[in-house]
Amino acid sequence: MIWESISPGHQKTEEEHRRDLCTAGRWIHGRHFVAATDGNISIRLDRERILTTPTAMSKGLMTADDPVITDMQGKRLAGRRQPSSELGMHILIYCRRPDVHAVCHAHPPIATGYAAAGIPLNKAIVSEVVLSLGCIPVAPYATPGTPELTEVLEPLVQHYDALLMANHGVVTYGPDLLTAFFRMETVEHFAQVSLVTELLGKQTLLSGRDVEKLLAARVRYGSTTASQVAPGCPVTSETGGPERVSLTRQELEALIEEALRSDRSRR
Repeated sequence: MIWESISPGHQKTEEEHRRDLCTAGRWIHGRHFVAATDGNISIRLDRERILTTPTAMSKGLMTADDPVITDMQGKRLAGRRQPSSELGMHILIYCRRPDVHAVCHAHPPIATGYAAAGIPLNKAIVSEVVLSLGCIPVAPYATPGTPELTEVLEPLVQHYDALLMANHGVVTYGPDLLTAFFRMETVEHFAQVSLVTELLGKQTLLSGRDVEKLLAARVRYGSTTASQVAPGCPVTSETGGPERVSLTRQELEALIEEALRSDRSRR
């Protein structure tokens, strides 16, 4: 398999954007972030036009002639195929986030598992994720490709750079396609780490002070993300709630018996 590169930045020719879109499609397919014809990717060409992956086509098999150009209402302007059925989600993000020039939607298995379970990736357990994304909330379920989906995403888009969509998948976005893809990769990697800590039965969260230092470092690095202004993001050791306690069956039975004896003695 050939792993082409995508250069950072958005100021490119249409031909370069088409080539990058196909490369990103092969990346998300090759990393098993999508199956069959799932997923969709887009690039904002200018204030009036969007370059998007076509519907009903494997993102790993696209050529430069396959992506479609639409206007900001989703009307096809150029291309022999139909645009993605979920283009409305992309248009919403572009309208609400003028800083965004690329959107990536996929179904990476572990992160999508969290989305299907309704569990956000919002705990401060990996410093690099605090630096890059802050946290990733779960948007309520809505039928893909319908106005319902844009309605549930709209309150979140301005505050986060990556979203889990309940029973659906993940959407990430950024100032260029490379950033949007990297954010998708980061979400899935973080989901894997988070799952391992869950399986081990222990999560050690960073403190609020640790998070403050990381956010300060993010400013020094010149990195700006929407999630840095989102309230309560990420969850720290001070806000993470009670610590999980594990008991054996024998210990649990002993506690129940003690509670019953205490209740009988008060009667």
